[in-house]
Amino acid sequence: MIKRKKTRQIHVGNVPIGGDAPIIVQSMTNTDTRDVEATVAQIKGLEAAGCEMIRVAVPEPEAARAIGAIRERIDIPLIADIHFDHRLAVASMENGAQAIRINPGNIGGPEKLAQVVRAASKFKVPIRVGVNSGSVEKEILARHGHPTPAALVESALKNTRLLERLGFYEIKISIKSSDALATIEAYRLLSEQTDYPLHLGVTEAGGLIGGTVKSSFALGVLFLEGIGDTFRVSLTRDPLEEIRVCYELLRALHIRQRGPELISCPTCGRCRINLFGLSEKIEQYVQTITTPLKIAVMGCVVNGPGEAREADLGVAGGNGVGILFKKGKLYKKIPEDELYDVFIEELEKMIE
Repeated sequence: MIKRKKTRQIHVGNVPIGGDAPIIVQSMTNTDTRDVEATVAQIKGLEAAGCEMIRVAVPEPEAARAIGAIRERIDIPLIADIHFDHRLAVASMENGAQAIRINPGNIGGPEKLAQVVRAASKFKVPIRVGVNSGSVEKEILARHGHPTPAALVESALKNTRLLERLGFYEIKISIKSSDALATIEAYRLLSEQTDYPLHLGVTEAGGLIGGTVKSSFALGVLFLEGIGDTFRVSLTRDPLEEIRVCYELLRALHIRQRGPELISCPTCGRCRINLFGLSEKIEQYVQTITTPLKIAVMGCVVNGPGEAREADLGVAGGNGVGILFKKGKLYKKIPEDELYDVFIEELEKMIE
């Protein structure tokens, strides 16, 4: 049983973060924020897949102005990601951003940071203090030699104190490295020294395979230790893949269940149906289903019938056919070219 550290609670829009709230799944758009139609379309797809908060890049004033039009057409909280220019942070909040992500140390100096904090207080917008291994201050790097876990923590706490001195405490913190072991150690150190809610992630994690492995390892260890309140699995892929990985990680740790769990075999020389194609099509189909079922797509008669019987709905492949099981009972034999359609039809009946 995982015992989570109880952090102080903040709210991003209507979503509670920290305290007794569940771990929240987050992603970031890769559209041009100025393109409202494309950005809304991507966010809608992410919402359907289970994304619970979304971050957009705000590199220029037009992007900040677009936030209002985007926010009124989506159903999850919208976070603005800003670097270097305090005016973009203020404008984002004026246009409806429900949280902002900044590095207080690079926003332009004390007076400009004070303007950001005044706007955040006025609009009741929390601030995520985000420190990456590439953004650690030069004087901290000089003491540590390179972006060590201790350097990341020192930078994060230094920047957090800048906000606290201005009387602002609606804070979430992230400290990310592209090194999985460094990420684990950094968050362990940070969790010992603060009770602010923590956003977890491995920065620049990589593509689908490398990024999934790296992120799942680092975040899985931290979640098992009770550390983390929100998270993103950063992948050089369509953000929808990030959401899929997030929920599979939470499912594997028995933290949260969303949608069907798909059991499928890797196949071997005994397989006589196109299991790769069938499994992929079913996996794509169930991404927007929220009912927590167990489904099995198996390739042959060795482990297939046993796994299929243990599932709510399962298929075991034969020679050009599949045997369908429902709730542990053999249902019927189906020709291979009808397997997908029949499987989906029975799945929909089960959900209803």
